[in-house]
Amino acid sequence: MEYFTQHQDYFFYALAGVCLIIELSLLGISGPLLFVALGSVITGVLMSLGLIHSFSIALVVLAGVSVSSAALLWAPLKKLQNKEVGPETSSDMVGKVVPVTARITQTDGRVSYSGVEWLARLDNSSNEPIEAESRVQVTSVDGTILVVRGI
Repeated sequence: MEYFTQHQDYFFYALAGVCLIIELSLLGISGPLLFVALGSVITGVLMSLGLIHSFSIALVVLAGVSVSSAALLWAPLKKLQNKEVGPETSSDMVGKVVPVTARITQTDGRVSYSGVEWLARLDNSSNEPIEAESRVQVTSVDGTILVVRGI
């Protein structure tokens, strides 16, 4: 602890490291400690440059930078984190022709693949329902639902 009283800027660097480790290992970059880490790094740099001389002022700067960065970056980071991913096209099922076991519409239906009955729905290019006993081609996979089109 005595080391940190003599080198207060290193205290803020260490605080940033601890915050990042906790953020990455426990919270999965959900946000709050990420902003404290950013504030800690900036405060440490300002102390290293000699622009801040008092620990109490450094704490105020840490709080201000953390809150400001959260206000500025929270929405963009959440948008980036929740970015929609397109349908899965790398599955080994894509391109397979499979039999229809229950009528397929834009919202539901069933097909059989590899001895298992799968939920299915029509892709956007198809509007007409496909009846049972027909065959369809898998165009993509959306979670556990096969997206298909008639052949």
